[in-house]
Amino acid sequence: MEDLSIKEQKKREKERAEAAIAQEVTNDFLRRREERRSVESGWVLNMNFFSGNQYCDVSPLGDVVEEDKRFYWQSRRVFNHIAPTIDSRIAKLEKMKPELRVRAFSDEDGDVQAAKLATGVLKYVQDRIGLKETESKAIAWSEVCGSAFYKIVWEENGGRQVAVDLENRPIFEGEVRVTAVPPFEVFPDRLNVEDLDDVGSLIHAQAVSAEYVFERFGVVVNGGDVSGVLGYSEPSAGKLPFESAGLNVTSLKDGVLLLERYTKPSRENPNGKLEIVAGGKLLYQGDLPYINGEREQRGFPFVKQDCIRLPGAFFASSVIDRLIPVQRAYNAVRNRKHEFLNRLSMGVLTVEDGSVDVDELAEEGLLPGKVLVYRQGGKAPEMLDCGSVPSEFKDEEEWLEKEFALISGVSDLSQNSTPARVTSATGLQLLLSQDESRLSATVGSVERALKEVGRQILRLYRQFAGTARLMTLAGENKKTQVFYFNAAALAVNDVQFESQEAVTPEEKRATLLKLYEAGLLTNEDGKLTTENKNRILEAFGFGSYENARDISGLHITKANEENIDMRERNVEPDEYDDHDLHIGEHTRFLLSSEFKNSENRAELKKRWLAHIEAHKKLKKNKKEE
Repeated sequence: MEDLSIKEQKKREKERAEAAIAQEVTNDFLRRREERRSVESGWVLNMNFFSGNQYCDVSPLGDVVEEDKRFYWQSRRVFNHIAPTIDSRIAKLEKMKPELRVRAFSDEDGDVQAAKLATGVLKYVQDRIGLKETESKAIAWSEVCGSAFYKIVWEENGGRQVAVDLENRPIFEGEVRVTAVPPFEVFPDRLNVEDLDDVGSLIHAQAVSAEYVFERFGVVVNGGDVSGVLGYSEPSAGKLPFESAGLNVTSLKDGVLLLERYTKPSRENPNGKLEIVAGGKLLYQGDLPYINGEREQRGFPFVKQDCIRLPGAFFASSVIDRLIPVQRAYNAVRNRKHEFLNRLSMGVLTVEDGSVDVDELAEEGLLPGKVLVYRQGGKAPEMLDCGSVPSEFKDEEEWLEKEFALISGVSDLSQNSTPARVTSATGLQLLLSQDESRLSATVGSVERALKEVGRQILRLYRQFAGTARLMTLAGENKKTQVFYFNAAALAVNDVQFESQEAVTPEEKRATLLKLYEAGLLTNEDGKLTTENKNRILEAFGFGSYENARDISGLHITKANEENIDMRERNVEPDEYDDHDLHIGEHTRFLLSSEFKNSENRAELKKRWLAHIEAHKKLKKNKKEE
């Protein structure tokens, strides 16, 4: 009995400690949400303007409220220029989105092979998890709200099924999962820093169902109605901020807020700390799960992407912030112009008091063929001269349209197939170059974010993929290869990430043609090398056509396979080999550091020299024949 009471007492103490932690995390989340309320109201305002609900503003209390009409007859139509402007920016960023690849740290075969393996893993992951779609979502969020986040985690139930357990449940090999996280869900402990590395802790808040919590953590929580923008914004004046805009508003029945608080490593917690809370209960507490930082350190599984960085601010700014005043002025000018045109077309009638039936005239107006009866001796009704539309309306309208292009960094060439003011080819090229220079800061942020996403993907593979991971890749010669690799070979600290130049395919093709015309792609004999020919045709979309005809890449691949086989046994060359290419690849191995660091270097050298000599003999015999 005494032992049972002690166990019961320890159990209650543990429950009280967990409840205290859950309450502390919840209070921390509420404090951070209140500190960020003004920033979040700006995001809500941006999304309203982007969707077309442009007669709203942020109240002194921080809520997004709808503006009332000053007069009942006042026209309040919306002439949305923000949406096509942002669409144009997103389209250009999508076109200039870099492709990740890994460049070897040196020319040694080991580094080259590690770089090829890392590049292949990135391509393999992009196709399997739909990384391109995730990148598009993040770009859309960053353009509208200013900032967006990537969350890179390891999904144990992802990938292929490899076995079943004792209870006949499937076991999967695991897979990386990358999701686009809106800024509404991220709550840092500090708002006056710019980078994630400067943040001490980060809370990721999501609106999920109580059933999801039970399936993932095995804990029963009491759910309720979670309403608001993404589950976090409070209703404003009895109406949700996006309700009038017709946007998708989260409203979960039997839902709950899932709070994940990530704390970076410190002296007290060398591996960091992760606490997960939902419904007032502590679901998980432990170290940060992923070794995704530099020098084998644990860090946040998040990457931040910005539109326009603000000095001393964690959340960046959006182009919409700058376009809102211009959009308000543009709507006002167009509406006042239309009201003026209505006065000119419908007319303003002046009548003497008591001379006509004013109620009938106000209800029916001046219909064609109408017999207007007025009091005998009274003054006949007449139309008020409203003049003509002032030229200032047109001037202001044109100036505001220029303002949209000036502020957004997107010229009218990107939005219209035929620009209104520029007709020469030089002018059109200048407009394109200006668009690229204005978007360079945003493109740089996208590129840096994708590089960090690539690093974290490779680090997670190195941590969880194991020693025999099956992967299907296409080599440089489009040859499909299915092989097993060791995750330890992904030494991402020894390779450098690079991205292809953020240029459009048309610009790349034009540059290649200029280089060819200048003779920079030919050899000393003035002929185009096979390697350059392949790259040019691949840039023009005919890579598969050339690879079907050229077999030099196949010979190089065969020589590399022979290098692997000769580590275990002797390999005889074939008569149909391209002996020059084979001799070059085998000699390259003898000059590599991998060969120099081999334990049985003397035996390998003897085997390689014999193989090279066999190639030379076959080559000599072929010439004699």
